[in-house]
Amino acid sequence: MKNILVICAHPDDEVFGAGGTIAKYAKEGFNVDVIIFSYGEQSHPWLKERFVIETRVRESKEASKILGTRSLSFLGMREGHFEEDAAKKGVYDKLAKTIKNKKPRKILTHSIDDPHPDHKIVHNAVILSLKKSGHGCDVYTFDIWNPVNMKRSNPKLYVDISRTFKKKTDALKCFKSQKMSMISLLWSVYIRAIATGIANRTRFAEVFYKVR
Repeated sequence: MKNILVICAHPDDEVFGAGGTIAKYAKEGFNVDVIIFSYGEQSHPWLKERFVIETRVRESKEASKILGTRSLSFLGMREGHFEEDAAKKGVYDKLAKTIKNKKPRKILTHSIDDPHPDHKIVHNAVILSLKKSGHGCDVYTFDIWNPVNMKRSNPKLYVDISRTFKKKTDALKCFKSQKMSMISLLWSVYIRAIATGIANRTRFAEVFYKVR
């Protein structure tokens, strides 16, 4: 089965970390399913939570449509409380069941080196859930907040996104509510894509680190 599973912590993480690759795989006929742990409701603490959730889900769906993903789902876990909520909601078993049913060829998720605690927890949840599922597939990680990935000894997967880089940037523009994140991270999207592209002898590229 030509299935790819992308699992991340917050809305827009999948685009920042793997947007070009998602679009490339979708264009090549792969079924790309995205699972997001939270709604990112803490991004606007001064607003009503319901409004923030509706906004972020809508933005994520718009971005997902641009990238060409088959499905987008949210686990509804609270930011900063992933471990607590995972235990209450049986998230690891649910993820394991999803992995077993979809039988992905690859799973893309957060790097364990990422300084954001939610990202680390998602990484560990993916590894644990994959083991519980009994399914064997490769797991590749992407970076968001860490400027330099320390796992240089891990096998690398370079993906040429020269033809889908614009889809990645267009998808990022969907997250209009995340202006501060865009200001903080958008510059790194271009620098990484160009630098990784040079390493891959192409215009733009994304790099992933194989951890399983």
